[in-house]
Amino acid sequence: MAADKPDTRQTSRNARVALLCGCLVASMVGMAYAAVPLYRIFCQVTGYGGTTQVADATSATIIERKITIRFDANVSPDMDWSFKPVQKAVELKVGETGLAFYRAVSRSSRDTMGTATFNVTPLAAGAYFNKIDCFCFTEQKLKAGQTVDMPVTFFVDPEIDQDPDLTKLTEITLSYTFYPIEDDETETEKVSDSGKDVKQGS
Repeated sequence: MAADKPDTRQTSRNARVALLCGCLVASMVGMAYAAVPLYRIFCQVTGYGGTTQVADATSATIIERKITIRFDANVSPDMDWSFKPVQKAVELKVGETGLAFYRAVSRSSRDTMGTATFNVTPLAAGAYFNKIDCFCFTEQKLKAGQTVDMPVTFFVDPEIDQDPDLTKLTEITLSYTFYPIEDDETETEKVSDSGKDVKQGS
């Protein structure tokens, strides 16, 4: 009986090691899932990578310094939309509320949906570029051949005037890129169309 005790202790140690390894793997998986939203929050708070801020109201302060806001638009190659800014640029006082429009045109023969990613350059300006309202906050759906003007309301935080790295900044570029997304209706249409094709070919 005494000879069995070392094996029992070894088995117990192996079980503890296995349990610790399992806990470590589980915690690493949890951290991986948490990393994306935490990184997004970090970018929104700091403006890292040109991520813009979200404001609930207009700026209470307007200063005489002026900054030109330029607008840029891009579309994913696998999305059948035309997407361009209606105006190339606007000049605003820092703190002044601006309104700009982007025009999206669906060239598809069916309803399509898209979502926009965005940033500003120079990247450091992201911490001071505030959006009050933006089409990028929600998914956008266009019917076949539909044209839509999408607004964005924004201002540059007067705090930018206190940033020693941006005291000479005169231009900010706001850039969007649209990517396709599929909704349940679109998937249903695809399945339905596929079924018709099979019947026609049979």
